[in-house]
Amino acid sequence: MEYKRIGRFMGAVVCAGVLISCSHAPRTEVYADGLQRSFPEAQETASEGILSFLEATEANNIELHSFMLLRHGKVISEAWWYPYKATTRQVMYSVSKTFTATAVGFAVDEKLLATDDKVVSFFPDALPDTVSPFLQEMRIRDLLTMAVGFERTIEFTTDNPDWVKAFLAIPVVEQPGSRFVYNSYATYMLSAIIQKVTGRTVQDYLTPRLLEPLGIADVQWEKDGNDITVGGWGMRIKTSDMAKLGQFYLNRGKWNGEQLLSEAWIAEASSPHIFQQPDRTAEENAGDFFAQGYGYQVWMCPDGAYRADGANAQLVVVLPAKDAVIVTTSHTSQAGKLMELMWTHLLPRMYDKPISDDANGRAELSGKLSSLQLPSPFASSQDTTYPRNTTRAYQLEPNGQGFRSASFRFDKNGDCLLTLAGETASCDLSFGQERWNNGETEKAGAYYLVKRRNPAGMAPFAVSGFSAWTQPEQLSLRLLYLNDSQHETYVCDFKGDRITITCTNNVTGDVVVLRGSSDHSDYLTL
Repeated sequence: MEYKRIGRFMGAVVCAGVLISCSHAPRTEVYADGLQRSFPEAQETASEGILSFLEATEANNIELHSFMLLRHGKVISEAWWYPYKATTRQVMYSVSKTFTATAVGFAVDEKLLATDDKVVSFFPDALPDTVSPFLQEMRIRDLLTMAVGFERTIEFTTDNPDWVKAFLAIPVVEQPGSRFVYNSYATYMLSAIIQKVTGRTVQDYLTPRLLEPLGIADVQWEKDGNDITVGGWGMRIKTSDMAKLGQFYLNRGKWNGEQLLSEAWIAEASSPHIFQQPDRTAEENAGDFFAQGYGYQVWMCPDGAYRADGANAQLVVVLPAKDAVIVTTSHTSQAGKLMELMWTHLLPRMYDKPISDDANGRAELSGKLSSLQLPSPFASSQDTTYPRNTTRAYQLEPNGQGFRSASFRFDKNGDCLLTLAGETASCDLSFGQERWNNGETEKAGAYYLVKRRNPAGMAPFAVSGFSAWTQPEQLSLRLLYLNDSQHETYVCDFKGDRITITCTNNVTGDVVVLRGSSDHSDYLTL
């Protein structure tokens, strides 16, 4: 199938770092993203370990979208699971927090603020009528370490007109700095403070200091209704950009020989300041990747490592003892298992002395990398004859989605273009017949059903569509939002001149049913 050929081509391109040389000479090349490439054995790493890691993720049903491994400052293995590719910008979720904390580091270096500054001092006009003693004591340091003194995690929505004011109005029931309670709005407050003291959003502030020097371009980052970058989530960058952040921290703030951020800040930020489970024994915490301690918006890991960590296993793992960085983008609830597999398969195969070349191992790894793709979401019924060169059009009954009509245009290959039209706008969604079709849409996806997330300024959205006739008169469509790692599913049942479209998503699980009809005069032959 065509999508398999494309997947093999992309894999051959992205795994070039593994096959740069058939000799054991540590030759390197610099790619367009500015990162050097080498191959595993040249950087004292066994190809066999990388292969066993990838096979273990498959065996554990962990859905990876991309993977990158750097050793001694060079990319030695990289892969994307088609339809994801090297140019895909993917939402970082809470990896965004580490970028925001890095901005705080720059502001500290520039003496614009200090970690012991009181949060209330930045927002005198947003304070509640009564400022409690605990609120008065809350410091920037407490925001950085997720220890603001709130009883539980909070969440605001885009309906809330002022997140800063809402944050400061929440009762602070414990001594700030005393207990870790995960809080994305603590990071939002850091972003608001940066904007307050610099007059620029955290993204604009970081651009000349970090993003441009590292070659991180075309960044998207969500904002709230007051044009403040949300800070704690919503950043969209490429896998190579994540790798650059990790290498920057591994270099202790230095890039291309220039000290951009002080080594002292990197050391402070990547050290544990608070522990998530202080009441458990060391033995109980030892196997828990989420109980090793927390720095400044980074999680501690075993063996002196640490990581930026976003939901669904967006990971930037920094391993100073191995002089290595591991990056993944993914959609899985098994982040802990994924890291366990890194420690089982990758770290033991990173050596501290030269190792023999393994041409066979590299060839086997290359073959694996060149064939990676997401599993097919549906299987076609063997009894189905696909419609081709045909359009089926339907008028829809009134529905809560505002769609008035749906048309299915099938081309000569059986690929489907679904057009959903409303009163004032329509969207065209392309689905390959048993393959992924990449495209764009203005229609916001399921990610934005979470009401704290704001689609303003984020369109167009990169999507990929897959279709299969799962029954003779049933067409199943999967629309994957590549930037957000979320998807929608449309199960379309054709019964004579009637259609029923059952719509679901992997965010809320809500079910929406669209019904419509068409007389036979609406069936057109192209």
